[in-house]
Amino acid sequence: MERIGVVGLGRMGSAIARRLSAMGHSVQGWTRSGRAVAGVDSAPDLRSLVERSDTLILSLFDDAAVSEVLEALIGCDLTGRQIIDTSTVVPDILKTRMEAIRAAGATAVDAPISGGPDLVMAGKCGIFMGGEEAAAARAQDTLASLSSRIFHVGPLGAGLAMKVINNGMIQTYFNGLADFMPLAKRAGLQLETALKILSGGPAGMPMVADRIPKVLGQDKEIGFTINATYKDADVFRRVMQSFDLPSPMLDSFAEMSGGAIEAGLGEEDPAAFIRFAYEGDAKP
Repeated sequence: MERIGVVGLGRMGSAIARRLSAMGHSVQGWTRSGRAVAGVDSAPDLRSLVERSDTLILSLFDDAAVSEVLEALIGCDLTGRQIIDTSTVVPDILKTRMEAIRAAGATAVDAPISGGPDLVMAGKCGIFMGGEEAAAARAQDTLASLSSRIFHVGPLGAGLAMKVINNGMIQTYFNGLADFMPLAKRAGLQLETALKILSGGPAGMPMVADRIPKVLGQDKEIGFTINATYKDADVFRRVMQSFDLPSPMLDSFAEMSGGAIEAGLGEEDPAAFIRFAYEGDAKP
């Protein structure tokens, strides 16, 4: 049985750990804050987690966290192990450390996830993987317990580029809602009516359709937060800049999400964007 160590036990990391455990893997977790998750065994420190794991899955919040953990891992004996970084961070964080990771005995891929903890738990998230063929094949065997929607899209860093494209299109859709939902309200359309018509036709998006109960306040569970989407938008924009490409739609989304955060919605589900837009305050 494969032994898997999950580094980072926030919303996504804990969902990954619980899903893999439910699928029969031996799973332990470790987080820099010492946070424990019910149902997931915790290692006392990172070195102990490495010693007890064949695979290390990183699910960390930002560039600084991934950099810190990778530097610590490089100082360990990683012989025969694989590192799967599911974090949404700029690709250079992993790419610039690959030589040291190989020297320590490990393989590594970037494998960012599209979809929140609910989709991870349901086995329906999307995983975009970048890395060498052999490393990607091994990682795919491990990640198959998380989802059947795993795509090896190219060399190291290509996974994050694909997430920028995929999730950037979602952010672009939210920009459209920010423009048109105020019209729905001023024209006397009920929010639920407008969303159900959109969701049932060619202009619909499954992410919005699935969140209608959250938009209407019927479902209070939070899978992902607006603060987290704002952080991701910053990563996406920096990736675009690294390829000398403009990002006007991502810039617009960052402005809109920043306004929602200023309005006190930062810790709400992205469904709150739609309510915010309907009220006509999503864009200054």
